[in-house]
Amino acid sequence: MQSTLVSPVRRSRVVDASPVYYGWVVLFVGAVGVILTSPGQTYSVSVFIDHFIAELNISRSLVSTLYSVGTLTASFALPFVGRQIDRRGSRLMIVAISLLLGLACVYMGFVRNWVMLGIGFFMLRMLGQGSLSLASRYAINQWWVRRRGAVMGIAGVATAILGSGAFPVLINWLIPRFGWRISYGMLGVGVIVLMVPLALFLVRDRPEEYGLLPDGATSLADQQNKNKGFTEVHWTLAEAIRTPAFWLVSAAIASMSMLGTGLTFHIFSIFQDSGLSATMAASVFLPSAATAAVMQLTGGFLIDRMPVRFLLAVALFLQALALVMAPFLTTPELAYSYGVVMGMLNGLQMIVSSVVWAKYFGRKHLGAITGVVSTIGVASSALGPMPFGIARDLMGSYTTILVAFAALPFLLGIANLFYGKPPVKEDMG
Repeated sequence: MQSTLVSPVRRSRVVDASPVYYGWVVLFVGAVGVILTSPGQTYSVSVFIDHFIAELNISRSLVSTLYSVGTLTASFALPFVGRQIDRRGSRLMIVAISLLLGLACVYMGFVRNWVMLGIGFFMLRMLGQGSLSLASRYAINQWWVRRRGAVMGIAGVATAILGSGAFPVLINWLIPRFGWRISYGMLGVGVIVLMVPLALFLVRDRPEEYGLLPDGATSLADQQNKNKGFTEVHWTLAEAIRTPAFWLVSAAIASMSMLGTGLTFHIFSIFQDSGLSATMAASVFLPSAATAAVMQLTGGFLIDRMPVRFLLAVALFLQALALVMAPFLTTPELAYSYGVVMGMLNGLQMIVSSVVWAKYFGRKHLGAITGVVSTIGVASSALGPMPFGIARDLMGSYTTILVAFAALPFLLGIANLFYGKPPVKEDMG
């Protein structure tokens, strides 16, 4: 079945004036959008946690609970956001979401009690981790099909270095100079000033609307020749959720979100149980981020040349390995090896989750499909820290729970390897 994304051709001076295929421009803006989700991501919020506790006079347990509840509640809004992206296009949605995310950051500077903090967490997680990430990746996926993995890998390198790598350092520099309240407000203003005009003036929704084709093909014949027989099939959400592949891949990504968040949330405690310092735990994030950037670029090129389920299975096996390694990090060498494993896992997880849904189910209803998938993933990440923390309190060690949970990604890796194949629409009947 040939692509059916056909609409009246629009004229755009920005698109017409571009000296390169306009998908590269959308890739740049989409990557910036993913980077600017950082104020709502755990790696940024965590820098503020001690300041929330001290100034609002609340416990760490309450802050953690509010964060989990805010994340879980935020996930339920994402199917609606996905449908709106399909209906209104990524350009308008990125502008609106970026404006709201910026205002949410400004709001955080005025938080006075735990109720306001919980509301702030909900807005940051819904707009940052969920909505802006969803809309930005959607925009890129519309302009790339055959080379989707490679361009997502390029975007992944930028987001790994300038997002999780740079934002915690930036925030840690801002807070001593301006205070945490003004610092959060500055992040919000930055999101609005950078992202709103970029999206408004440069994002365009689909290449077909401007007389162009995905991947910069110059004609349908050129596109078919480059795609070597590949035909893009578009699934509705109702059709997609009836396929085993949808649920197998969703379960795989959800398990990595849950277990990865649990490991990251408790990583300092896990290291301390093994006799390693908090400084050592923090230093492991550096090789992890570098490895993740390399793996996103490498995985992006591989995913265009081999079945997605193979890379997904490798990521799941790495997750199982990380869980088994975590309670036995008794030396710096093992700790840094663990960081490299986590980096490989995170890099592969990000590239697979960015590409697989458009690759399996097409672009036409991508917002609705990824909205549901994002709900599953974000909700799973909210649940991750709880079982590890409970087990540590009850048993005095993480070892049993970590090793036991390693079976989950291992089994899901085998299942996806053999059964997580792209669905064939003719099988729907």
